[in-house]
Amino acid sequence: MKVFNVTKPGFFTTVQDLGRYGYLKYGVPISGAMDAFSLAAANVLVRNKPGDAGLEITLIGPELLVLTKVQVAITGAAVSPKIDGQDVPMWQTLNLEERDVVSFSRMESGCRVYITVRGGIEAPLVLGSRSTYVRGEFGGINGRQLRTGDIVEGFEAEPLDALYKMPEELVPKFTHRFQVQAVLGPQADMFTEEGIDTFFSSEYRVTPEADRMGYRLEGPLIEHKGKADIVSDALLHGSVQVPKNGKPIVIMRDAQTTGGYPKIAVIVTPDVSLLGQAKPNDVIEFSEVTVSQAQERLREYSRLFNGLNRMLVKAV
Repeated sequence: MKVFNVTKPGFFTTVQDLGRYGYLKYGVPISGAMDAFSLAAANVLVRNKPGDAGLEITLIGPELLVLTKVQVAITGAAVSPKIDGQDVPMWQTLNLEERDVVSFSRMESGCRVYITVRGGIEAPLVLGSRSTYVRGEFGGINGRQLRTGDIVEGFEAEPLDALYKMPEELVPKFTHRFQVQAVLGPQADMFTEEGIDTFFSSEYRVTPEADRMGYRLEGPLIEHKGKADIVSDALLHGSVQVPKNGKPIVIMRDAQTTGGYPKIAVIVTPDVSLLGQAKPNDVIEFSEVTVSQAQERLREYSRLFNGLNRMLVKAV
């Protein structure tokens, strides 16, 4: 069914789900939502599966003309969504009527907003995912970001009898500073002790060279022991590479599948999702954790992620 007519596309709006797994060996990135938690929460609020496709909105939101009665949820960065010019809440189920206009104010903190529709966004499955990979020109709507005049379609689903909201204590509060945990990376032995100490004790600022592929950071230089390149090996989102210039690069969802810079650290999974909300000039601080501590963080995150559906409360 036709859900939205895109009257303004925003800065960079794409269809994303939780990613395209199993194809790294063929050079296909995982892609998927930069902030997986916010997408999953938006899906659960309309009683979809956590991994169903929604719209990922970056920095400047689109304007969407509603084409049919539908229920939606909006999560992610701090923004004031509007229906026909009137503010509506985030992190809860919303009813939309035909001819309503959905729009967004400027994001106050955070970088990405997610909007899901009851039943999920309909787009072709490519290698098991509906996620858009713009560099590869596949997934989503014709393998690209939304344009004016695009029609966003959704799957038919019975409307919910009740509206739901996320408990306040589960709603992330994004700021302009991100504190993330990381374990030492597979090539940590290529850095001096001073270089590793610098990485874990300094502030790094996200540069304008930041997108779905990765974030180049500015801050104190990280010292290598000697050479600053390796035989290219596997690269996953959350890895932190440090090229010869000593400036770290955080690898994100659309990154290439191999890389030739040594990896000083790997960010724990929940904090990779958190960093999906970082934008240029935001500050990142890294702290070191052990592998067992990272595993415990992942277990806690998985319990939360998989239990979201049971944690919702009815909206008054």
